[in-house]
Amino acid sequence: MSISEPDPSMPLRERTTPDSLLHTRTGTEVSPEDMVLAAGRDLTPRNLEWARRKLEAEGPDSIEKMLP
Repeated sequence: MSISEPDPSMPLRERTTPDSLLHTRTGTEVSPEDMVLAAGRDLTPRNLEWARRKLEAEGPDSIEKMLP
């Protein structure tokens, strides 16, 4: 069994990753490039502008909404 696959005999609560471990930010700045890549888009001028506007409107925590 790999480390990414929990033991199915464990109780569900112990197999579930706590929400506090699911966040992506490390305290560093989120750039428009980060936003574009997190959205699965290509780094184009149009997508970078979209990301810049999204960061201005929603702040750096908006990247969390785009990632599982």
